[in-house]
Amino acid sequence: MADVHHFTYGAYNPIAAYLLAFLGSFLGLLCTGRARDAHNRGRRNRWLAIAAFAIGGGGIWLMHFSAMLGFDIPVSPVRYDLPLTVLSLAFSVVTVGAGLMVVGHGERSVSKTVAAGLLTGGGVIAMHYTGMEGIRIPGTIHYSPVLVVVSGLIAVAASTVALWFAVSVRGWLRVTAAAAVMAVAVCGMHYTGMAAMSIELTPGAPPAGGIRPLTMLVPIILITTATIVAVALSALQAMTEEEFTDGAGSPRRGVHAETPQPWVVKHPSMGAMRLTPAARAVAAGRAAAGSRPSPGPRPSPRPSPSPAQAAPPATSGS
Repeated sequence: MADVHHFTYGAYNPIAAYLLAFLGSFLGLLCTGRARDAHNRGRRNRWLAIAAFAIGGGGIWLMHFSAMLGFDIPVSPVRYDLPLTVLSLAFSVVTVGAGLMVVGHGERSVSKTVAAGLLTGGGVIAMHYTGMEGIRIPGTIHYSPVLVVVSGLIAVAASTVALWFAVSVRGWLRVTAAAAVMAVAVCGMHYTGMAAMSIELTPGAPPAGGIRPLTMLVPIILITTATIVAVALSALQAMTEEEFTDGAGSPRRGVHAETPQPWVVKHPSMGAMRLTPAARAVAAGRAAAGSRPSPGPRPSPRPSPSPAQAAPPATSGS
């Protein structure tokens, strides 16, 4: 059996793999939280699809191949088959998305979560061993059945726990803790599967064809960049639609219109000045007084008669 190294670059690979698993799980849990708050099925499906790319593409697949960069056989070059590598990405994203769709709709239940965990865990196992099948070496790869079963159980358990977190965890602290647990489970599944592998080289065989591990960085970076940009744009679009539409998808009327402020006095050199309640009452009284109709001219008073005019005329006696 050939000597196999899993940590060629020291602690760099496991640390980078764990960080990718953590970030992918963290973003995926945030997206599933938005999916739970969505008011219609289409919007919920969009958030679940974004979460599938975050968890399946970033948290699982990118973690897997970041750790695989540390895999090396000192006496033989290691190459990778690109179509099988891309197929492993499809397995990861599709099965994680299927599990999220199962638990993301309807009432939450243990049986539904377990069934979705079995589906997603099977996809994670298919992703891992499809990626391992893409390794090209001049020899044969053997697996320990016991460790393969253990890695499969870890994958199913990790997927079930991840889906349960996706439909139940809220709050930044809880999401962060759940993502940390998910990252440990994903990394544990990967390195358990790698420990199950042993390699028997064929003497005198020519080097196998394929892509060198460091060359794999180019397509991985391109796929990662495209995925991050697509996820970010889709998330921004979904958040914008939720901001400007109500639960039924119809536009909101006047949500962002400013409420007019009454009794604002503007000065050419000064900005708008708000009146105090007392000044506002005085101004309101003046306005009410100015709106009353002006009274008509008052009639002039009649002059009172003088004493001479008021006295009756005297009558002469006969």
